[in-house]
Amino acid sequence: MADAHLPEGQPRLARGREHVVATVDEIPPGERKIVPIGRHGVGVYNVGGKFYAIANYCPHEGGPLCLGRTHGQTVVDEDAVGGAVEVRDGEFIYCPWHQWGFELATGTTAVKPEWSIRTYPVRVEGSDVIVTA
Repeated sequence: MADAHLPEGQPRLARGREHVVATVDEIPPGERKIVPIGRHGVGVYNVGGKFYAIANYCPHEGGPLCLGRTHGQTVVDEDAVGGAVEVRDGEFIYCPWHQWGFELATGTTAVKPEWSIRTYPVRVEGSDVIVTA
């Protein structure tokens, strides 16, 4: 039975290892790739040339977190029209089911901080994007 969180037709990769998941060109800035590591997969993101990897699972109700939108964080700015501005563009992922937001770098959420999401080390070697998960 296929997991709805993972792309179809991709073999599941073993956990606890380094995996070459893409080339730098395959994940341009502002984009992501979901790779079949673990039960639900891992989303690998390029935010302005820096890569992050986060579990594709929302702890709220088990949603496919990495199918959500990325954008910044809204903060209060009394001088701005509407009293708020968005900062740190693209550094947060929002679950498509209920819009809970998680920081890509740390997996933390302001909604319920004790429900952080697992993140994974990512490094670039040559043109390869390598995730340890």
